[in-house]
Formats: sequence, C-alpha cells, structure tokens
Amino acid sequence: MKQEISIVYFYIPKEVTILDVTGVVQVFEEVINLGFNYQLQFVSNYTTIKSSSGIQFSALIDFRTVTPTKNDIVFIFGSSTRKIADIKEDPYFFDWLLQANANKTTICSVCTGAFLLAESGLLNNKECTIHWDLIDRMKIDFPHVKIAENTLFTKSDNIYTSAGVITGIDLALYLIEERQGKQIATEVAKELVVYKRRLATEEQVSVYVQNRNHKDEKIHAVQDWIIQNLEKTSTIEDLAELVFVSPRNLTRTFKKQTGITIAEYRTKLRLEKAKNLLRYSDYKVEHIANLCGYKTSKQLRVMLEKHHEVLPTEIKNNLS
Repeated sequence: MKQEISIVYFYIPKEVTILDVTGVVQVFEEVINLGFNYQLQFVSNYTTIKSSSGIQFSALIDFRTVTPTKNDIVFIFGSSTRKIADIKEDPYFFDWLLQANANKTTICSVCTGAFLLAESGLLNNKECTIHWDLIDRMKIDFPHVKIAENTLFTKSDNIYTSAGVITGIDLALYLIEERQGKQIATEVAKELVVYKRRLATEEQVSVYVQNRNHKDEKIHAVQDWIIQNLEKTSTIEDLAELVFVSPRNLTRTFKKQTGITIAEYRTKLRLEKAKNLLRYSDYKVEHIANLCGYKTSKQLRVMLEKHHEVLPTEIKNNLS
C-alpha cells in the first residue's frame, strides 16, 4: 500500500532564529532519505524574510494558499527571544491556524512560536512550554495558558510546544517516533549524531551546566574533574589538592559558589549519568553502577529511588 503523503509546513516569521528552523528541517529531511513520504513546504506572510542572523529565506509560499489537513504537520517558529516584542502577524494568520486546528492538523511551536499559538487562542487552558527566559513574559501576556516550566516539550491533543532551539529537534524526533516508531527515530538521531532523543520532561538546562553560574576558576576546575571522573572515589582532601586549597576552604567556597555541597553535586551528576546509561545503553546494571561510582546495582537502585520518586518506565524495566 502506498504511503499517504504528509506535508510538513514550516511557518517562517520575520527575524526568525535560524537554528530553530534548520534543526527541525534536518530531522524531516533524514526521514525522507529513509524513504518516508514527507513533503516540506516553507510558508510565510512574506516571500522573502531576513533571519535574526541576517541569512535570508526566499521563495516562501503564501500561507493563505495552503490548507493543512489531519495528516499534515505545521511548525510555527517565532522571532529571536530578544525581539519578541516585534512579533506581529497578519490577523488572517490566526484564522489559518484555527482552521488547521479544526482539521486536526498536528500543530507545533518552537521557542517564541508559542506566543503566536497563544495569541490565536489555541493554548487557552492547555499546557505548553517555552524558553526558560520567557516564562514570566508568557504568564503575564497570556494568563490562561498553563506553563510547564523546565520542560523540553509538551503535548496537548494535537498541539505541541517546545522550549526552543535544540529542543525543536527533540520534538521533531518525538513526532517521528509517534508516527514511524522508535527504531526510525533512533536511526535519524544517529544520522544527525544526536547523543539521544531527550524525554519531554527533561530539564531545559543540562545538569552538566547547572550550578556553574560563577567565576571561581578553582571551583570550575573541581567541577570539571568530578564530571570526568564520576566512577572514581575521591575525598575532599583529594579535590582540594587538585586546586591547591585547604579542604575546609574548598568545602566552604564550593557551597558558596554553587549553592550545593560537593557530595550533592557529585550525586546529582552520577544519577544523571546512570539514568542515561540505563535508558540508552545495553550495559548490565552492575556495570552501569560501577561506571557511576557505585559498588553494586543495589546501591544505585537505592540512590535512584531516594532522589527520584517516579522513575521513567525505561529505567524501571532496566533495574528490574
């Protein structure tokens, strides 16, 4: 049976962030290369648009000339986060969006594109996410929208939203997994050299860059060493010797600069690594425990349960 064509419409506004668009486009290009029947169309209110970086999009299709159907996907991109106040679209655009929604089209936003969905009314009393730096602005401008904070992407019926930039890739891979299955989504991720398809509920800010909003180079050096040596056992004395300070001074300064203790920081990183390996590798649980600095799989299991009340299904399966 011939596969039905799905058209993926990419709505391009003024001052669009180039990576918001190209990451998602590349996911669908790879799916097409695998033989799936997708067609890509770039639509806008203008025939030519300059992106926030100065690169121009040309030969754009007037969105009014196309009618997305149930089998299609619409991606709505916004402008740069620094130019959110400049987002102005033709009123007919919102009618077009509402008609696509009535047709049960899959409608997705990337970053500030969520403001356009909210303005259309499609997000009223629905959960959505957006770039962490714009959450307060969204709450003020659209109080009827339910914001899922520190989330990569959300799904509410046929409406999907993503936090922005790279999370557009996560969302696109999720859509491919829904439509073509996990194996195809994994093949696309591998082709793009994407480390993994992150889950919707993962944090927007990577655990590896959290607690690093400081300028103390010695503390950064200690954090780098911990990240690179999670399987090793080290004392405060060992870490202090690395940066030529006293153990007492290191303990005090680390907490002051990062907001957490060295032990808390290391545990946070070890559990993140363990979750990733349990979800995406074929290693035995005992080996994963050792790679994360735990002597036994039981010790790892206890730590995961202690710090995560609800474990993802994949992790539960691998631990059982």
